[in-house]
Amino acid sequence: MGRISKKRKEALAKIDSTKAYSLAEACNLVKEVTTTNFDASVDLCVRLGVDPKKANQMVRGSVALPHGTGKDMTVLVLCTPDKEEEAKAAGADHVGLDDYIAKIKDGWTDVDVIITMPAVMGKVGALGRILGPRGLMPNPKTGTVTMDVAKAVSDVKAGKIDFKVDKHGIVHAMVAKSSFDGDKIKDNANELLQTLVKMKPSSAKGTYIRSVYISSTMSPSIQIDAKSLTA
Repeated sequence: MGRISKKRKEALAKIDSTKAYSLAEACNLVKEVTTTNFDASVDLCVRLGVDPKKANQMVRGSVALPHGTGKDMTVLVLCTPDKEEEAKAAGADHVGLDDYIAKIKDGWTDVDVIITMPAVMGKVGALGRILGPRGLMPNPKTGTVTMDVAKAVSDVKAGKIDFKVDKHGIVHAMVAKSSFDGDKIKDNANELLQTLVKMKPSSAKGTYIRSVYISSTMSPSIQIDAKSLTA
């Protein structure tokens, strides 16, 4: 078994592993146990009482975080020529179609979000095997397949994030940076959590929010009291 570093021991000592913290307590505590020398990402891990294998229990969507993500999102817009200037004016980092499709086929995926139009989904759909596993495939449910590409770009740049339950029934999402104050982390985390609560599938039985943990890059995880989120 590997040795635990001094910083790791100090971080673990601040967390009561037998306790489920309130959201506010956990968001302040995650800052205390972050020891990286860079601005670490703060992530939520939410285990849901759903069966993702059933289409009517797939939880997927997007949410605009009140305080943004703290990350400069790189956006690629795949669109027809008449939409290119609109996308560039909204702040898209890369705009085009055939040239970028060829680059992606050659292995280029150096972007955070891809936005496209319904009219070109026939071409974009062919990239599914490359983009799907990386979470980059545009989807109408997350607003990344739209005619209003300018609004979609603006939303992403302002802090909109996409989320999707994985095959184990867990949603993983970055909600802040460790440089945010505790209240801003709480506001962002709560926005995602309440969105998930509202999206509970009618076919899901039993406890819906089963567990919630928050952590930052390389920090220990902190359990959040799930019952308080659905009260």
